Formats: sequence, structure tokens, C-alpha cells
Amino acid sequence: MSGHLTDPVLAGVRHGFGTRDAPAPDVYVRPHQVHGAAVVEATACRNAAQPPDADGIVSALPGLAVAVVTADCVPVLLAAPVGTAVSAVHAGWRGLAAGVVKAAVEVLVRVSGAGPAELVAAIGPHIGPCCYEVDEPVLEALERCHGSAARAAARPARPGHALLDLGGLVRAALFDAGLPAAAVGGAAAVCTRCDPERFHSHRRDGARAGRLLHHVTASGPTSSQG
Repeated sequence: MSGHLTDPVLAGVRHGFGTRDAPAPDVYVRPHQVHGAAVVEATACRNAAQPPDADGIVSALPGLAVAVVTADCVPVLLAAPVGTAVSAVHAGWRGLAAGVVKAAVEVLVRVSGAGPAELVAAIGPHIGPCCYEVDEPVLEALERCHGSAARAAARPARPGHALLDLGGLVRAALFDAGLPAAAVGGAAAVCTRCDPERFHSHRRDGARAGRLLHHVTASGPTSSQG
């Protein structure tokens, strides 16, 4: 699809990380995002009058895209072998502190029957460590879930604050969940705040910021990247 960013680790799986001019898929479902760790299956969104509260969605339904939206948080797209099941995840600091990445891997493993080491994941555009300053309570919340990896993802800024590498912490959470390093791609992991021409950013634009839509589709071994 024109306007989307893609990642080689998801080659053969239809997917796209959104930019300002990227069109939405013709048919897709997404949860109502609440910055938590709940992960739902696509059937719960497709059949509901209102989408359930969740920040991850998993699907094994061929042809139906699942999606999340972001405006600085980290979008993560995952797939089981040959795209038989997929997941889209919204990971901000609150979701990371609640364990959303691990939860998404666990549900995708259950739905697909694949082991964590068989999965692939791509990290999309999000606010980078160049621009994302957080305070000590945020770091403490992340440390409770991710241990030393939370501190490793931060570097000191002004007193009581640090610049946080959200994408790096997502990567560490994926490794901790059992994915191999080579299975985690970052080709689309560019800073949303630094690139106003292509991306919305809540840190840059405040309440008027739009949202970027990121999607992935379970479609089997003959599908093509899009």
C-alpha cells in the first residue's frame, strides 16, 4: 500500500505501518485502546457492537486485517510462521509497565500453536530516545515489570528525568518473551516527533495530533507484503 512502511522480517505477510498519507485497509478491526495489557482475538472485535478495551489484538482469520493506532507510542506487528496468525500491539509506557508485549506473545502462541522462538515481530514508528523524556515514577513503574532492562533503556536528562528508548524496551520485552534477536525487525522504527511531514506526534502537536494506523493480516504462505 502507498504511504505505508514495511519491515523485511514480515516479508510474505501483508502489513503496513502508517504514515500521514497511508490509506486504511478496506476491511479491518481494532480494539478500543486504553493503555493496558489486555489482548483480544479479532472475533471479539468483529462481532461486538463496540470494540472491547484492549491494547493488543490477535487474529487467525485470513483476509481480515487487525490494527492499532498510535501518535508516539510503539506499534508492534507480530506473525506466526507463514502468517497463519498475526497480532497488532499498541505499547506505550503504561502498556509496557502492565506487560502488554508478553501478553500479546502468549495469546499469539496459543492461537497459532507456534512457539515463541518461531514468531517474528516488527517495531514501527514511535517517539525516539532523542525526544522522549520521562520522570522517575515512570521508570520505577517500568522497572517493576521489566527489571534492569528499564534502566538500560534510559539515559539521564535533567534532574529527576531521563530520555527513554521505548522501542528498545519493547525489543527487550520481545526477547524476554522468547523471540530470537534476528526475528525482531526495526526497519520502520523512526522517530515520530522528529518527522512532522510523515508522522503525527502527541508530544509535538498535543491534543490536535492525529493518529497513525498500523495493520497486519493473517493470510497464509501465498500472501504478499503490502
